[in-house]
Amino acid sequence: MGGKSMRWADGFIAVDWGTTNRRAYLVDSDGRQAGEFEDARGVLSLEPADFPAAVAEIRQKLGDKPLLLAGMIGSNRGWKDAPYVPCPASIDDLVAKLVWVGEREAIVPGLSYLGDGRADVMRGEEVQLLGGVAAGLVDSNALVCHPGTHNKWTVLHQARIHSFRTVMTGELFSLLKEHSILSDLLQGTVGDDDVFRNAARHAVFNESLPAELFSVRASVLLGQMKKEDAASHASGLLIGTDVRIGLAVPTGAQVVVMGRPELTRLYAAALGQANREAIELDGEQCFVAGIQEIAKRI
Repeated sequence: MGGKSMRWADGFIAVDWGTTNRRAYLVDSDGRQAGEFEDARGVLSLEPADFPAAVAEIRQKLGDKPLLLAGMIGSNRGWKDAPYVPCPASIDDLVAKLVWVGEREAIVPGLSYLGDGRADVMRGEEVQLLGGVAAGLVDSNALVCHPGTHNKWTVLHQARIHSFRTVMTGELFSLLKEHSILSDLLQGTVGDDDVFRNAARHAVFNESLPAELFSVRASVLLGQMKKEDAASHASGLLIGTDVRIGLAVPTGAQVVVMGRPELTRLYAAALGQANREAIELDGEQCFVAGIQEIAKRI
């Protein structure tokens, strides 16, 4: 491994390769971000034979460096399947199960959870979560909310990912917006305003989501709600329900919301309605911190 370590210490490219897009970062020998780009070349846009060219494209943009790849690139729809590492898991457990495609391309495995009568998986979020801990941004014992298409609620214990639960909130909102009877009402902007917060508070303390969603339409039809408030109200109901699920874990630990600022803001607002303070963190910063910790150990 000595030769590999020397090459990685000279700088590398980190890639967070998701279902619909990819984001790549050039990390120099001092550990600084020296370049980055993002595009819509997610794994679903590629056929298996396309990946070598897609990887070459990253090097054309950022330089001829070793690649450390995380996310859906390691799924059965990606370049090479990187089997899930079971929880509880640490950074060292991820490093031990890296999948090498060539001498200079390694894929970070995702995590799996089996327990409480349910099954769950994640790919990509584990790097951000453990990166946040490694960078001292997240307590080694914390409850972390990672919003996105599929929100993750993760319990960290002694700097390891102990357990997690996925909630399909982002995808549900998208489906309602595109394919439901509410679609014409959900095209407006969602903000963390009083409409959103009131709906979130209601959902945190009441289990009536399917009925409340139809009520959005009825309230607009009967003049009880402005049409332009419908999207914020529906989002508040969904995210409030999500928070209700996440806080079902009996813990007094620090709550961290990690991801894109436009989403962390909404979840932090909903958590506030549940009387829980939340620390907001940029997911990109945590991803780079996590991937650097992995690279150091190669």
